[in-house]
Amino acid sequence: MVQLGLVVAQFDKEGSVIDGMEAAARDAAAERDAEVAATVEVPGSYDTPLAADRLARRDDIDAVAVLGAIVEGDTDHDEVIADAAAQGLTDVSLDRDTPVTFGIIGPGMSTAEAKARTDYGATVVDSAVDLVEALP
Repeated sequence: MVQLGLVVAQFDKEGSVIDGMEAAARDAAAERDAEVAATVEVPGSYDTPLAADRLARRDDIDAVAVLGAIVEGDTDHDEVIADAAAQGLTDVSLDRDTPVTFGIIGPGMSTAEAKARTDYGATVVDSAVDLVEALP
């Protein structure tokens, strides 16, 4: 059974987006006979690499799935956050030799677009399980 770490970025102006993503992730884990062994909630997407790194260090974690939503703001701040999170999570995956899947939706999305993509929580868990199964 694949043991997953789940990182959930809580910054969500509407609240329902990240809740929906997390529910979809947990449902996908159950469908794939994977276990969410640990969950870490962080304030926002920018904070996800550190939490992913802590989970990836654990011997009982096979992969880390990261969830977050970056909704478009009035400045380019959303793009800066998305770029930093993506690079940081890539670094964690390579440094720890552990799959870290990127389930942060956005940037540049409206709240309605984000709500329409909550199923991406399942996709990121499926990707994590697939990587564990594919990599020796």
